[in-house]
Amino acid sequence: MSGKFRPRRVGDQMRAVLAELVQREVQDPGVGFVTVTEVRMSSDLQYATVFVSVMGDGDAEDQSLASLRRAAPFLRSEVGKRLRLRHTPELRIQLDQTLAQSDRIEELLNADPSALVDEEHDDEIG
Repeated sequence: MSGKFRPRRVGDQMRAVLAELVQREVQDPGVGFVTVTEVRMSSDLQYATVFVSVMGDGDAEDQSLASLRRAAPFLRSEVGKRLRLRHTPELRIQLDQTLAQSDRIEELLNADPSALVDEEHDDEIG
């Protein structure tokens, strides 16, 4: 029974450790204002997908992601030391799109319905 909850528990622990490491230990100046939002573990605990949110424009996101990916071996090593896992999972760092998606949904919900209908007709005519 507890086997299906273990990936979630390990992911939560990893998120906390990674958030602290990114904030205090990563010395790369390319890492901007980054927040570790979630860590999803594979069921066999071999892979961890680390979702991060970056404050700034597209260039800041790209630079921060590249810097974090370069720091992934260091982060993996530190996670292994702090969590004392038998096998430290491989880190896959990805940008968390949740905020951008929610902003787009809110924009669509607040949009003038007649403008959306006009856009649909323009697409059909053109």
